[in-house]
Amino acid sequence: MNPLELVNVLLNALKQRKASDIVKIDVMDKTSVADYFVIASARSSTQVKSLCEFCEAEAEKKGAKILRKEGISDGRWAIVDFGDVILHIFNDETRLFYHLEKLWGEGEKIENPD
Repeated sequence: MNPLELVNVLLNALKQRKASDIVKIDVMDKTSVADYFVIASARSSTQVKSLCEFCEAEAEKKGAKILRKEGISDGRWAIVDFGDVILHIFNDETRLFYHLEKLWGEGEKIENPD
């Protein structure tokens, strides 16, 4: 699966599970760490965990491999590293603190269907 296909799988999973403030950032020309960051917010620690688990399952169904994941048990910020794509899910307070969009660029905001 190419990185953009994986991004789309993650975006669809996040929308299905009602994540908020979803952003896709192309970081190909800014770092060798990944090609894309997908960032989303969750309303609670439970939702952070649930979003991560659902995104992992949906990505693995399509053949993606998880290289590393951290922060999920704490529920404030979770990271799932798929290699070329890194998924960040934050609670609102932690997202404001780290403000990855300011560091890496605003990216493309993804609209959630209501």
